Amino acid sequence: MTATTLRRLTGDEKHAPSAHSTLDVLRVLYERVLRISPETADEPDRDRFLLSKGHGPAAYYAVLADRGFIPEHWLDRMGRWHSRLGTHPDRVLIPGVEVGTGSLGHGLGLAVGTALGLRAQGFTEARTFVLLGDAELDEGSNFEAIAYAAAIRLPLTAIVIDNQSATHGWPGGIPARFPGWSVSQVDGHDHDEIDRALSVRHERPHLVVATVEPKWS
Repeated sequence: MTATTLRRLTGDEKHAPSAHSTLDVLRVLYERVLRISPETADEPDRDRFLLSKGHGPAAYYAVLADRGFIPEHWLDRMGRWHSRLGTHPDRVLIPGVEVGTGSLGHGLGLAVGTALGLRAQGFTEARTFVLLGDAELDEGSNFEAIAYAAAIRLPLTAIVIDNQSATHGWPGGIPARFPGWSVSQVDGHDHDEIDRALSVRHERPHLVVATVEPKWS
C-alpha cells in the first residue's frame, strides 16, 4: 500500500493529520503482526485490534482495503451520504472493525475487557492490541484500565502515538502514566522498529510509545 491509497480518502480533512500519524503502525500491525485476515475475521481465537483513536480513521480504512477486508472503491465515498465509511469506524457496517470508536478515552477499557474475555475462554494464543492518541490519556477512564491491567497481569499491548499533543505535561513522559507495564519506545515511522516492539509476546501488559513528528498532530 502507498500513500496514494490514503489520498483517495476525502470527506474528513480536518482529521487527516490524526490519520497520517497512525498509518505506519497500522501497516505493520496488519502486514506483519496480527493473526487475522478477511477469511478469519470471525474466528473466536483471532487476534483483536481496537482503534481507540477513532476520530481519524482514514488510514485504518486504507489499510483494511489494502488487506482485502473492504472493497477499495469504498474509499472514494468516505463520509458521504449512505457511505459505510463514516468519520468514526462502525463495527456493524465495516468488515474487520472490532468496535465502534470516536469518543476518546474508551478504547483502552474496551481492550482490557476484550483481553480478559479471551483469557476466560482459554484463547491463550489470541493477542489484543489497542491504538491510542497521546491526548486521550487525559481521560480518567484510562487510569482505571491501566491500573486494572497491571494488577492482574493482563497480556495486552497498548500503542500510544506520541506527537506531543497532550494538553497536560506529565513528569516522566507517557511511560510514567503506565505503572506496572513493560515499555518499548520506537520511531513511529520505522517499520522494523515497530515490528520488533509488537511481535514479542509479554506475560503482562505492554506499552509501545510510537513517536512521530508533531506536524502530524
